[in-house]
Amino acid sequence: MKNSGASQGRSASELISKRIAELGDWRGETLSKMRELIHEADPEVVEEWKWMGTPIFSHDGIICTGESYKDKVKLTFARGAALTDPTGLFNSSLDGNVRRAIDIGEGQQVDSAAFKALVRQAIALNSSKPSKKAKPAAATPSKPAAAKPSKTAKPVAAKTAKTAKPSKTAKTAKPAAAKSAKPAAAKTSKKKPARKAKS
Repeated sequence: MKNSGASQGRSASELISKRIAELGDWRGETLSKMRELIHEADPEVVEEWKWMGTPIFSHDGIICTGESYKDKVKLTFARGAALTDPTGLFNSSLDGNVRRAIDIGEGQQVDSAAFKALVRQAIALNSSKPSKKAKPAAATPSKPAAAKPSKTAKPVAAKTAKTAKPSKTAKTAKPAAAKSAKPAAAKTSKKKPARKAKS
């Protein structure tokens, strides 16, 4: 058994054991029994402590969570909708497209063999999904080097644009051109009409 998700120096397994002890009633006994069945189904299961204190059981991905409520212990299978459940253990979250759950109330018993079969199916399903690390290099199209500017080129160009000062000749050239253009236009528009010769 491996541990993951330690909190405040404690391993996930220690935190799960503490939660079971704190429950101290039928819910603690039920969660402890289900934990034992998960370990029987998969001795390599990884126990995790996530989401503000939720026990998680994983192998190549989440198998199920082990939550405790006032009136039930809930085991939610992360990919339960894809599992075959011939004995009908799933009795909650049946409308979802991904998850399925088993709600266990006080005094209810769960078919141990059927539960372990679900755990093994969940592990097989997790193991069959392609690993994100195993993608071949050819599957990702490569981009030409020129298409992606370097990170250092942007700040340099931006800094140059901000600090560049216009030359004095550029400033004076515009007004001079504008001044000379206006009088020329004014002179051409104020031409006097030619005088008629007296007869």
